[in-house]
Amino acid sequence: MPTRFNYDRLAELLAQFDMTPSAAEVQGMLTGLIATGSDAQSDELMTLMTDLAYDGNTMPAELKNLLREQAEEIQAALGDRDMGYQLLLPDDQAPLGDRLQALGGWVQSFLVGFGVNQANVANTSGDLREALDDMIEIAKLDFDDEDGEDAERAYFEVAEYLRISAMMCFTELGHHQQTVPEKNKTLH
Repeated sequence: MPTRFNYDRLAELLAQFDMTPSAAEVQGMLTGLIATGSDAQSDELMTLMTDLAYDGNTMPAELKNLLREQAEEIQAALGDRDMGYQLLLPDDQAPLGDRLQALGGWVQSFLVGFGVNQANVANTSGDLREALDDMIEIAKLDFDDEDGEDAERAYFEVAEYLRISAMMCFTELGHHQQTVPEKNKTLH
C-alpha cells in the first residue's frame, strides 16, 4: 500500500509546527490509538493527539489535517488484507543508530497510544498479551550503535515483529471497535 509521506518528508512537515515527537513517534502514537479502537476521522483522536503530542496547546488546522491524513492512511493500512502497514522509519541508507533511535521511539509511542485506550489487557488473546509484553521489553532496550550485518538483521527482525504486532492489535481490538453493528430491522 503506497504511503503519502516518507519519514524525512513527514519529519520536515512536523518540524514546521514545532512538534516535539519525531515522525516515527507520531506514527507510533497514532498507530497505538487506532489499533485499540480510535477512529482516524474522529475529533476525539485529534484531542488525544493534541494532549499527547502537542503539549495540550491549540493545534493549527494545517497540523490537524496532516495528522488526520496520516491517521486515515494508518487505519487503511492496518486493515489492509495484504498486510500493507509499514512502520515509518528512516530509510535503509540512514545510519543504523538513527534507525534504532526511531524504532525505539516508535515502540514507546505505540505503547503510549495503546495505554490511552486499553487499560486492561486481560481480555485479549495470549498472543497479543505476549506481543505487548515483548513490546514493553523492546521499549526498555538501550539500542547500541553496533554496525554490521548482525545488527542490521536484528533491526529488520524487530521492525517486522513490531509491524506484525501492531496489525494483530488492530485486528483484535481496533477493527472490532470501529465496525458499528447493524440494528435488527423488522419488516412489517
